[in-house]
Amino acid sequence: MTALAPLELAEKDKLQVLQRLDQFRTWRSLDEKRYCLACSKIITGEQIQVIGDARGTGPLRIICPTPDCPSIPMDWVLPTDEVLVQISASSTSSRELPPAKSRDDNGQNVISSWAGKLAASLRHPGLAGYSGHESSAPSGRSIIGDQT
Repeated sequence: MTALAPLELAEKDKLQVLQRLDQFRTWRSLDEKRYCLACSKIITGEQIQVIGDARGTGPLRIICPTPDCPSIPMDWVLPTDEVLVQISASSTSSRELPPAKSRDDNGQNVISSWAGKLAASLRHPGLAGYSGHESSAPSGRSIIGDQT
């Protein structure tokens, strides 16, 4: 399957398409900005791509302009000061974190180990969340005893 080429629309038409297809946020201008949660880029209405059937017989979609970014309007948020601070903090902290490990210190696959524990807790609801290291028994009673 080949990717659809973005449609070239007049500014007025593109703004109308954004207003119609973005059900999550209002567009007043193509100069407005959004923060893409998928690719972590600030994008404008002008940059957003409209794809679909140019003959008008098929649906139109709007997508992020960043190459290989799969985001759609629900993945775009208004870049408020709070969002920009969180972006800045997360980009700083992500550079300081070591790469994620797929195996634990014993060489076991972390995800399959976690999935096995989840499956066991679903099969035995009384043991949900109990790993044997908590200070309470699976029944919820304190092992240490009441301290009244």
